[in-house]
Amino acid sequence: MDIYLFFVVVLFALAISDLIVGVSNDAVNFLNSAIGSKVASRKVIMIIASLGILAGALFSNGMMEVARKGIFHPQNYYFTEIMVVFMAVMITDILLLDFFNTVGLPTSTTVSIVFELLGAAVAVAVYKIATQPEALELSEYINSSKALAIISGILLSVVVAFTVGMLVQWISRVLFTFNYNRPMKFFGAIWGGIAIASITYFILIKGAKSATFMTDDMKIYIKDNALQILAMSFVAWAVILQLLNWMFKINILKVIVLVGTFALAMAFAGNDLVNFIGVPLAGFESFKQFQLNGGNDILMEGLANNVQTPSYFLVIAGGIMVVTLWFSKKARSVTETELNLSRQDEGYERFGSSFIARMLVRRSVASNTFFSKIIPERVSNSIRKRFDQTEYKKRINKEENPPMFDLVRASVNLTVASILISFATSLKLPLSTTYVTFMVAMGTSLADGAWGRDSAVYRITGVFAVIGGWFMTAMIAFTVAFILAMFIVWAKIVAVLVLLAIAIYALIKTHKTHKKKEAEKVMDKVEEAEDTVEKVLKKCNKVSSSIISDVSDILNSAVNGLITEDLKMLKQQKKNVADLNDKTKKNKDNIYKMLEKLNKASLETGHFYVQVLDYQREIAHCTSFIIEPILKHVDNQHKAIAEVQKEELSNLVIKINDFSAALDTIIKEEKYDALDSAIKMQSDILDGIKTYRKAQIKRIKNKEVGTRNSMLYMNLMGELKNLMLFTINMVKAQRDFNLMTKEEY
Repeated sequence: MDIYLFFVVVLFALAISDLIVGVSNDAVNFLNSAIGSKVASRKVIMIIASLGILAGALFSNGMMEVARKGIFHPQNYYFTEIMVVFMAVMITDILLLDFFNTVGLPTSTTVSIVFELLGAAVAVAVYKIATQPEALELSEYINSSKALAIISGILLSVVVAFTVGMLVQWISRVLFTFNYNRPMKFFGAIWGGIAIASITYFILIKGAKSATFMTDDMKIYIKDNALQILAMSFVAWAVILQLLNWMFKINILKVIVLVGTFALAMAFAGNDLVNFIGVPLAGFESFKQFQLNGGNDILMEGLANNVQTPSYFLVIAGGIMVVTLWFSKKARSVTETELNLSRQDEGYERFGSSFIARMLVRRSVASNTFFSKIIPERVSNSIRKRFDQTEYKKRINKEENPPMFDLVRASVNLTVASILISFATSLKLPLSTTYVTFMVAMGTSLADGAWGRDSAVYRITGVFAVIGGWFMTAMIAFTVAFILAMFIVWAKIVAVLVLLAIAIYALIKTHKTHKKKEAEKVMDKVEEAEDTVEKVLKKCNKVSSSIISDVSDILNSAVNGLITEDLKMLKQQKKNVADLNDKTKKNKDNIYKMLEKLNKASLETGHFYVQVLDYQREIAHCTSFIIEPILKHVDNQHKAIAEVQKEELSNLVIKINDFSAALDTIIKEEKYDALDSAIKMQSDILDGIKTYRKAQIKRIKNKEVGTRNSMLYMNLMGELKNLMLFTINMVKAQRDFNLMTKEEY
């Protein structure tokens, strides 16, 4: 019994950890619309969301049944087997969610818990069938009909959420346009009344029946008078909003967004709390039944009955969620992904393009051309005017820190998502809040014209990447939970201790990784916000200097690795080159923003800056083309290079190190008069490369070296020559950029 008491304690400890990593992932669901539209300060948004979470926690009791009997038949599992299932599920959930948080991708906690329960339950059932002659068939252990209904509902939500979000946003934009101040005076109160009354209906009326504090009389009254409450709510909210607008000039859309944020946070807590504490509560209930039967291993028939969750558990869980919401930095990483995919402006895109995305955009453009010929020109022009963003963009471009989208879209995001989630909650279907909010946001983005010709393929690829991650979540959750359950069945307490140690190590490791990434992001944002022309110049000098220094170190290590055949050293240099490529690519991708900082300067200044970035990128490419063949040569166990080749390469590296040191000094101290001396050093290196190349040709003719050796060596000579040319050209462009900037400022 002591072991299983330990298991229960561990389950609750894991529940706290799961609440933290889960909220970090799901905060994106209810914060993005308010944050993206900048409806209020972040502090105000967080307070409202926190109140919504606490309210939603009290409404979540009915959902706890999913963890107890939604996926499997507990009456066919013994207590010891149930505890194995629950332990495997919680450890898997924490590892999986924390991984997605660290990489900054929103995933579904609902899909995670459903497939983890399914995987662990199947594992234990398979073990029972294989080892116990009296075991039942697999279908007797798994609640396949309920599981399929849940999975179908989750998958269907992707299509429904996207479609509904797109349609409602299109209608909203036709009604209010991007210049919505005038239409809001006439229709704002009605729009707000419909939005908030809908939220009230689905959250209060549909969700109230599951709240632990609701008496039977109150539930009956609400159920019998649902339409009257809905009508009264619409009238009351419409009047209140109109009065607030007339008397205090309060923006009705801001009220809708803030109420919607509260509603969606409430819906999230009501729907997703089961994902975090449902399993530990089911484990606790199992342990109580185990104790009542004198510690005998009994079938868990009691879990198949309705069990009321104590309110204090829900309040404690809600409190932990609120604290996490305020202090979790990982929540912001996940938030950025959705905001970047739904923002109204163009710029650097996190995701690349894909074949499917290109095909869809191509088809869409063709369809648009086709329908434009069918629809009367007058109608087409009228609709086009409703979506005209000219004035809107002029207005927000004047703002120092403009919103990613406007309040009309934010209100639609929140209203549609909260209604869909709350409706599913009322049916006791654990609909994925991540799926719904993300796909609603993507649907409204598409309808709003946020995905233009210059960004559509990247946004669509991003959406598919996130959706692909969701499906990967399902497969990984099932597989990992299955394996862990089997491991626990086999090794029991030893397996639990080992898995807990792995989970703790993984959490610490990913926390450090994420902290490092966040520190880099914060530094980049601070630097970007403070950028002036002078600071752009200093930053450019610093980057060029660091690239020269980094490349010199990489070359030195690469040649040493080739000579000593040190595979580990070469693999590390490949990682260093990858970092170098990322840095130069990032600078090149952000060139538009930097050129805006130079908008007061002449065209020549911007031209030299672009040249510097181009040469930085070419230097990174050359370094890649040097490292990869060397690594491949050593990794494939090809013959070591000849002694004379080692000597030649060593001599070149020494000269290149001296050359790099001279250039580094020139850039740091801005002593560009010494450039002539550096050019002479470059000329000497190029002459050496020419001499060594001829020597290699002679060795080839005399058959002193093999094909692999020749391919590697000739490639190295060619890339080193290119590297020397690009490096000196970068410094020349840096010089011209410096001189031109100082002349103009």
